[in-house]
Amino acid sequence: MNRLVTRLVASHVLVALIGAAATFFIVRQIAPPLFDENMRMSGMGAVMHGRGQQGGTFRAQFADAVTQALLIGALIGAVAAAIFGVFAARRVIRPLGAVRAATRQLALGRYDVPVPVPHESELAELATDVNTLGRGLADTEARRVRLLGEVGHEMRTPLTVIDGYVEAMIDGILPATPEQLDHVSEEVRRLRRLSEDLSTLSRAEEGRIGLSRQDVDLTPVVRAAAERLRPQAEDSGLGLTVDVSTTELRALADPDRIAQVVTNLVGNAIRATPSGGELRVSCRRDGDDALLEVSDTGEGLDAAELERVFERFYRVPGRRVGEHDTGSGIGLTIARGIVREHGGELTAASSGRGRGATFTARLPVKQ
Repeated sequence: MNRLVTRLVASHVLVALIGAAATFFIVRQIAPPLFDENMRMSGMGAVMHGRGQQGGTFRAQFADAVTQALLIGALIGAVAAAIFGVFAARRVIRPLGAVRAATRQLALGRYDVPVPVPHESELAELATDVNTLGRGLADTEARRVRLLGEVGHEMRTPLTVIDGYVEAMIDGILPATPEQLDHVSEEVRRLRRLSEDLSTLSRAEEGRIGLSRQDVDLTPVVRAAAERLRPQAEDSGLGLTVDVSTTELRALADPDRIAQVVTNLVGNAIRATPSGGELRVSCRRDGDDALLEVSDTGEGLDAAELERVFERFYRVPGRRVGEHDTGSGIGLTIARGIVREHGGELTAASSGRGRGATFTARLPVKQ
């Protein structure tokens, strides 16, 4: 009885039997009185009464005939219900079987196996959801593969530099001077930053970013983090305006993580804005929240990309790639994770491609 087909057929037969039993009981209760009433109104009641026992026999024969007819009808109804139940069960089980086969293929890593969409609306919604899941997993897998390639590329460059310097020092071609060792140290720091970003990304998606909360004024934290990127913005030919509140915005927050959010947002804006563009960083109070906004006059985003840019490893199609742009797409994911760990939210807004974008972080502040 655990199989769905058996349950569907049994339910149809049970409904038919219950209906037949109810009909049998009702007919047995009302048929004889109705028979007597009809005979009385037709004038046959007195005749049947005068014949006595013969009338009672006729009445019993009529009741038996009705009973037999009901039993035959119930049997036919049960058989018809069973046949229809088998047909209906097959109509339900067939698309479910297709969904089950597709999910097994998904488990094996085959995300391109579509599920046929049946006519029944509920089953069609289920099949559509499975197909959507398959496309989402395929997209995630593609980004994962691309990330591995990009991370490998990012690691290959500093490792090649380190290997070259060390080998040259061993062979005596380069002296082991502080200046040469500083180049090696710079590449090691680059590897460390990449490793820390990947580790932070993992913790952000698991909702376990470690925060060192303290009572802090957000305005100097935001200003200092933005100003640290001014040389990078100017080197890219961009203007940077930092407009923060003159009053305190005290919050229970991790200043280093907030600075990381600003760094990621401004760095993303620099990469998305061609030379000659403008960047603006602002921080002000808005009700019970601190409103941190980073806007640019760069490439902008389509409506469908406003949420996707926060997905891990996502890179906007057609975006220009600068010389030092890793393009891994993890900075915004990390930034949103940090903001959410603080009890806030990070969103994106844009009027469309070529019209710039604004990233807004809402953070709760102390009253």
